Amino acid sequence: MSGPSVDPAEVAKFSAIAAEWWDPAGKFAPLHKFNPVRLEFIRREAASHFGRDVRSLRPFEGLSLLDIGCGGGLLSEPMARLGFSVTGADASERNIGTAKAHAAQSGLGIDYRATTAEELAAGGGGFDIVLNMEVVEHVADVGAYLAACTALVKPGGITFVATMNKTLKSLALAKIGAEYILGWLPRGTHDWNRFIPPTELKATLEETGLSILKTQGVSFNPLAWDWKLSSDVDVNYMVVAKR
Repeated sequence: MSGPSVDPAEVAKFSAIAAEWWDPAGKFAPLHKFNPVRLEFIRREAASHFGRDVRSLRPFEGLSLLDIGCGGGLLSEPMARLGFSVTGADASERNIGTAKAHAAQSGLGIDYRATTAEELAAGGGGFDIVLNMEVVEHVADVGAYLAACTALVKPGGITFVATMNKTLKSLALAKIGAEYILGWLPRGTHDWNRFIPPTELKATLEETGLSILKTQGVSFNPLAWDWKLSSDVDVNYMVVAKR
């Protein structure tokens, strides 16, 4: 896979552990723990924006969703169960292979593609929702990547972008603590120099023509071993924007 935003080293890094995506006790264990919080946030904000009833079993029937950088499909599958017509894209063919195999076992019809944001944008078309979760800190050119992703959002559609703030707190917790002290993540998973402050991310999104709707912090409680939505954006945060 090629394109200005693709970092071959990052693709190779995640390809090497692609078989572990669905192991809740494996290398992606922190993501499994984080998943319910971001899923509920996406469901709530999407329902509010599109006027859907969250009490419905499949509230998003008739809406299309792109999960860019989908990995093994940890978000794509629950989104499909909520009624979205889901396309999952990832630059790693091994990630897509894992995602396809698991979706087949789960009986879910998800359109998984080994491709890039630039290639999708060049093909035209768009989606009601574009999920961009924990991806921007792994790309080579953030501006080019977000411009391609924005082109994939339909007029009136929304995008969710989740990443990590560039602070001393995130360096201590998300990098040194998570990778070197506690061993929650494989060493080298993240490069702190690629973390992005919310002001910078929002400015880049606005430059692509989006309007910011919301910025949401996410905090980890080590005593309860749990994540929760909060006003603290010092480490993890999510931005919702509309086209």
